[in-house]
Amino acid sequence: MSFFTTRNAVVKKGTLISLVLLFASLAMWEWGFQFLGVPRFIVPPASEVVKESVQMWQTNHLLMHTGITAAEVIAGFVLGSLLGAGIGYLLGMSPTAEFALSPYILALQIAPKVAFAPLFILWMGFTIYPKILVAVLIVFFPVLINVLTAIRAIDFDLINLARSFKATRGQIFWNIEFPSSMPQLFAGLRIGSTLAVVGVTVGELVGGNLGLGYLLVIGQGQADTPMVFVSILMLTLIGGVAYLAVVLLEGRVLHYSSSRTRRLS
Repeated sequence: MSFFTTRNAVVKKGTLISLVLLFASLAMWEWGFQFLGVPRFIVPPASEVVKESVQMWQTNHLLMHTGITAAEVIAGFVLGSLLGAGIGYLLGMSPTAEFALSPYILALQIAPKVAFAPLFILWMGFTIYPKILVAVLIVFFPVLINVLTAIRAIDFDLINLARSFKATRGQIFWNIEFPSSMPQLFAGLRIGSTLAVVGVTVGELVGGNLGLGYLLVIGQGQADTPMVFVSILMLTLIGGVAYLAVVLLEGRVLHYSSSRTRRLS
């Protein structure tokens, strides 16, 4: 049996199992909790959540709030990833810089990110910038650590071989270190794509008048459980789309990188 035949069989079987689990989960959500005697105000049926989403679309500007949160997630993710990757490569290529900056980066990571949200709001008011900054802080560290780990794991003999052929520092980075770090970089980006949603939501919960986090606060204040469920589901959707985008980009980039490596060899 060929590799592709086996892979197709695995994909079909996995898809079937996933769909069965989806329908079973929806059935449990719709009828199971009621059968177990769970009150509707604690876990509303799926149909009630759907009705609430339609109502929120019409009266609570659900699309606008979702778009604002999605824009904040994208901005926080991109900025946090660029900052984390840039500093990760810097620390990986310069042991001196790593020794000097590591204590401050570690202290920034240890500090609770939730605690920064009120501070950013005091500085910048109830704008989108505090939410983006919280997302940047949360995304920054996983990307940095993955890049730094990848740079450290590169075979130093390969770098010495390149130097023996008079390769410049830039050539070593672009032809050896950067391509070798791509799998680890994308692993960090996968983590960051989901954490960005967490950061933005924290910022909107602490002090926001727009976004899905703001709708969560309204739903909590009104004891409107379906509204809270709708907001959570939309946040999950944003995180899922961001994660899928990273996976698709990873497939394109790493496929190109592998093909390029085979051609060079």
